[in-house]
Amino acid sequence: MEALWRRQPLTAEEIFAEVGAGQGWAEPTLKTLLGRLLKKAAVSAEKDGRRYLYRPLVARADYVEAESQGLLDRLFDGRLAPLVSHFSDRQKLTPQDLADLKRLIAELDDDQ
Repeated sequence: MEALWRRQPLTAEEIFAEVGAGQGWAEPTLKTLLGRLLKKAAVSAEKDGRRYLYRPLVARADYVEAESQGLLDRLFDGRLAPLVSHFSDRQKLTPQDLADLKRLIAELDDDQ
């Protein structure tokens, strides 16, 4: 999906050239994945001669929102604070992360 969000339309071969080797996939694996994405209506395929051109049907922002909410729901009962606490307990928050979070909280307070 990242390859299609960056540039579209792409053939299966073009997608494979961009992401296949990095994922350790064989070309048939990618074509299986594309078939599943077609069934889920995440991508479309348009015949172009002997090949298909693939385009995303799901915007990246919509996908990130859905996956983020799914993560929160599955692991943290839909709450953001326990997620942040989880990362802070493991010392994964940098000073920049903390500054960004403080700024975000201040902006949220101002909006209310």
